[in-house]
Amino acid sequence: MNLSFLVQLTYIVASVLFAFGLKLLASPVSARRGNQLSALGMLLAVIATLAGHHMIGYQWILLGLVIGSALGAFVAVKAAMTQMPEMVALLHGCGALGSVCVDWVHYLKLQHQPVFVIGSVEAFMLFLSIVIGGLTFTGSLIAWGKLSERIPGRPILFPWQQIVNLLLAGGILLSGVLFLLQPARIDFFYIFLTLSFIFGILLVIPIGGADMPVVISVLNSYSGVVACTTGFVINNTLLIVVGALVGANGIILSVIMCKAMNRSLTNVLFGGFGAAKKKSGVGVKKEVHSASVEDAALILEAAHSVVVAPGYGLAVAQAQHAVRELSQELEKNGAEVRYAIHPVAGRMPGHMNVLLAEANIPYDQLVEMEHINPIMDTVDVCIVIGANDTVNPAALNDKSSPIYGMPIIETFRAKTVFVIKRSMAAGFAGIDNELFYNDNTLMIFGDAKDIVQKLAAEFKNK
Repeated sequence: MNLSFLVQLTYIVASVLFAFGLKLLASPVSARRGNQLSALGMLLAVIATLAGHHMIGYQWILLGLVIGSALGAFVAVKAAMTQMPEMVALLHGCGALGSVCVDWVHYLKLQHQPVFVIGSVEAFMLFLSIVIGGLTFTGSLIAWGKLSERIPGRPILFPWQQIVNLLLAGGILLSGVLFLLQPARIDFFYIFLTLSFIFGILLVIPIGGADMPVVISVLNSYSGVVACTTGFVINNTLLIVVGALVGANGIILSVIMCKAMNRSLTNVLFGGFGAAKKKSGVGVKKEVHSASVEDAALILEAAHSVVVAPGYGLAVAQAQHAVRELSQELEKNGAEVRYAIHPVAGRMPGHMNVLLAEANIPYDQLVEMEHINPIMDTVDVCIVIGANDTVNPAALNDKSSPIYGMPIIETFRAKTVFVIKRSMAAGFAGIDNELFYNDNTLMIFGDAKDIVQKLAAEFKNK
């Protein structure tokens, strides 16, 4: 049994671990085991790769592993739940940049050979990997900036933007064709490398914050495709398999997210969502009904069925543990408590599921949108915490609204709706929420965590 056979066998084992890891991530119950299996697969892959190549400079690789592991552990421990979306975007970008660097070094290595030799398929894969990796890296940086509010979350548009993008795409294709005809020409290589970095920036800046969950998913898919093409470039079977897995999963998730928003992927990526001025009922005087914590507690005390609709505001307030405490008090009082989960609530896929799981909320209480909406008429009280666009009735009845057609949690059908918010500020889409003005809606203004804690205290003091 030679070393090459053992390396390939280890790659197969690692691939299986990655596949099962992804499968287990589909459920909050098994997600932790899925992460552990994937981490084990990655460890085996690194060991097998190092063992299968006779090269010098292992000390630098080990140093990189130590530094990378330390940084990863530090970020994982220090990053708050509200920072997870931008951290994921940044990690996607780092993965894409890593693939670009591997391709770059491989090409430079070929340049220093006595005779430059590269096959047409390898040259095409190199071009593809550099282009997708370059735009994924800079696109991820822009997504990170938007999510972390270091740059405006609104769509950033400028005159002739589509023409500029077309010219960039044309320049990438032209330099790519010239590169394939003369792969030894390093100037062509640097041209499409540079244009790809610029193209990634211009692809993401016109996309608004409301579409960031889909953008993150798409970038995740791109990072997988880059890994796959890099595998073809350096002839690494594991990279091909794992990259294909990540790429396919990312695309599937992107399609699911788009379906949840009732929009096409092309519309998300090229539509400039949120760029147009929104109608917000100018000239029409609207009134809201507010309630105190004490009033809300009295209504909740008589409720037999309670649904909590969480949003990004809950994550910002770090109110998940307070919500769990209130739920326990409601259950002691005889109420059935469930959580309505919208697929694009928060700023990344599964954000609310992870947030609530952190507070040890039972998984069977998390109900998907398509299952909670049919029974919303039977709900006594629906508590909306930090959600906005995902519960806005304008998506159903206002054809002029930019979110028209997007499936929502139909909280307005509950007998009583409490909306806990700091203010009347709009959500990611930048539009007014009709739910706030309904006759059965009571607004409770303030910090979500503080209000929910006070509600729980009201029950404890009874």
